Amino acid sequence: MQFKNALRFASVVTGFNVLVSASFAVVGLVNPLSMLPAGSVANDAAFTFALYAAARSLPLAVFVMVSIFMRFGRMLTVLGFLAGIIQFADMWVGIYESNLIKTIGPFLLGCLQLYAVWTLQNAKR
Repeated sequence: MQFKNALRFASVVTGFNVLVSASFAVVGLVNPLSMLPAGSVANDAAFTFALYAAARSLPLAVFVMVSIFMRFGRMLTVLGFLAGIIQFADMWVGIYESNLIKTIGPFLLGCLQLYAVWTLQNAKR
């Protein structure tokens, strides 16, 4: 794959990945109960957890968007790899909660993300 096409593919996948993560973080800030397992009660701890999620995902989304718009391939490679690893960490949360959707979604997005990074890295050679 040509570098230009690989950069475009990695940009779309990584941009989608971090914007989905950032949107979940914002939803968690606005309505923490929506991010908790069924039957949970929202309290200050849930809001604090949402703050931690936002502190992780919002800066990552900003830096990914900068790397996309500035066409910084190396920066996108590193941040894309990080975003993929984060998806695999989120998958383990789904496993812990015994939630199939919260397990499969991050797993598939993490695989797609790492494939996009691999494609971008190989196109540089």
